[in-house]
Amino acid sequence: MTLKCAVKSILTIAVLSSYSGLTSASNKENTHLAPEVAKTDIHIGYTEVPFLDKPFIDTSPENRQDGIPVGKLGNFGADKQQIMQFAKELAAYKHGHYDSLLISHKGKLVFESYYAKGRVNLPHYQASVTKTYTGLALGRAIQLGYLSMDDLDKPLTSFLTKLDLEGAVKKGADKVTLRHALTMTSGIRTNDEQRAQIDKLPNQLMGQKEIQTILNYSTPVTKDSQTFKYGYGPLLVMHVLEAVVPGSAKDFIKKELLDKMGISNYRWRTNGASGLPEAGWRTNMTSRDMVKWGMLAMNKGKWQGEQLIPEKFITDGTRRLVMTGDDEVHWGGKDVSKQGYGYLWWGVDLKVGDRKYLGVSAQGGNGQIIMIIEELDLMIVHTANDNNIPFKQVIAEKVLPAFI
Repeated sequence: MTLKCAVKSILTIAVLSSYSGLTSASNKENTHLAPEVAKTDIHIGYTEVPFLDKPFIDTSPENRQDGIPVGKLGNFGADKQQIMQFAKELAAYKHGHYDSLLISHKGKLVFESYYAKGRVNLPHYQASVTKTYTGLALGRAIQLGYLSMDDLDKPLTSFLTKLDLEGAVKKGADKVTLRHALTMTSGIRTNDEQRAQIDKLPNQLMGQKEIQTILNYSTPVTKDSQTFKYGYGPLLVMHVLEAVVPGSAKDFIKKELLDKMGISNYRWRTNGASGLPEAGWRTNMTSRDMVKWGMLAMNKGKWQGEQLIPEKFITDGTRRLVMTGDDEVHWGGKDVSKQGYGYLWWGVDLKVGDRKYLGVSAQGGNGQIIMIIEELDLMIVHTANDNNIPFKQVIAEKVLPAFI
């Protein structure tokens, strides 16, 4: 073995698995293969994926010709040893169940690792990260002229013309704008019992009937009710998208975002009742494709030089437009504060020493996250399967110090 190959072996912990669907790392010089499932197994469910025998940790990620620039950890001043120590802790499950951790610094992917059920080519469930994807799809419609930035302040009833307007206005639907939907401040409120009753009415939920039915069950929208509440926002956005773009929202998202970014290995389920793409959950993306979504936001809506989403939509939407309070900071801890919400993006302050850095994130239950720290030109992506980890606190303690 050459010295160069020996060094590479230290940086890459190869995956060796008896599972026939996995590829193992090659011993050839300059070759390091992240764990994969075989093409025949690409659609297996998360529960069916076996655990890796060994983690895969790479400080010089492979250029997979997928549109993601790659580099080496430490080339821009990062403390490689700190990140390697954190990776070893993840491999030993000292921070719970992570499936992947990827880090982009100064515009290049410099760290890529897989643990537990993580695979480079297997789309991981995203949960509520889907909400952010839905918001970005609306931004694409604005860029193409199907909507304008001014339309964000128009009532939803301007676009959802198939609603029974008389009944909808009685419920205050004319007070709900696209901006309300994007910031989860629509004021449309139903309780768990009402939502269960709605779900039993599939024949009444096709197309815009879904919104009509929800409004029928909702308490009337008032100025007082239009405060932040995790709920119907993404669903409203998807319905508007379906109403304004040519063809269907499903085809529009594929053609105008996913295809543009070279995302082909994904799952985006359709809601069985309404017939629209799911807006708040039930997508699957690979970790590398999550990096692409993060790159789109970090580049202010540009992808490889093409403006896919208006810069203003990105800069406005990644601000904390609504402060949600620090009583229950999601995945927080002693160094996480000032939680807020933008256009289906979360924002918090992350404290390191006596400094605070704004972390903007797309995030989903059990530990799916795309976090951007613009001040450090840093993006952290991870997938996981554990809802009891203070993920943002872990980022503040274990990742940020290596890049400051």
